[in-house]
Amino acid sequence: MNNFLVITGGSRGIGEKTIAYFLQEGWKAINLSRTPCQLPGVDNIQVDLLEPEQIEEITSTLQSKLKGADNIALVHNAAFYKRDTIDALPIAQLQQTLMVNVVAAITLNQMVIPVMPPKSSIIYIGTTLAEKAVPGSASYTVSKHAIVGLMKATCQDLAGRQIRSCLVNPGLVDTQLLKDTMDKETLTFLLDTQVIGKRLIAPEEIAKVIYFCATNEVINGSIIRANLGQVSD
Repeated sequence: MNNFLVITGGSRGIGEKTIAYFLQEGWKAINLSRTPCQLPGVDNIQVDLLEPEQIEEITSTLQSKLKGADNIALVHNAAFYKRDTIDALPIAQLQQTLMVNVVAAITLNQMVIPVMPPKSSIIYIGTTLAEKAVPGSASYTVSKHAIVGLMKATCQDLAGRQIRSCLVNPGLVDTQLLKDTMDKETLTFLLDTQVIGKRLIAPEEIAKVIYFCATNEVINGSIIRANLGQVSD
């Protein structure tokens, strides 16, 4: 089978571990990011998702690479995060967040859907903040709530075309993004809400969830909470 993973932000964290898992399962992998993924066998396309013109410029290259695919899993993993609050939210920062987390995903959908064979999938990577909020993450929370609607719209608008969609909402994953953006007080509070263990989730665990979603036809229009369970649920 000629199966392709197309993923944004695959140079580290969840993205890199997802590529590794798909490659292990015999898939080909195309990574779209500013920094190339260093894993052997990855086809890297350099693109800055903050720049709409750059995304459009890779259209023919990406579609050409996907010709003849038996199955395509498009995983919207890249994320833009800056700490901010709703009462002092720079509009330019909100626009950047929405560009990477929402608009770029829509643009890539329109690029890849025309070459997607039946049984392909579009998988959005959200966060616990796609369904709730914490202080100091206003623009990121807004963008991830928007992803919920985008996934649901994807599912409905592609009805009858055998292209599935879902949203994976990881909990507290041990990534550099988490370390760079979350203060100790907030992290401790969130860990205390977990039902199973006060630990960070390994990126490899989320990679397995993403692969499960990509390879199971019954997963469509679903929100998958990969967060160890939360007391507030």
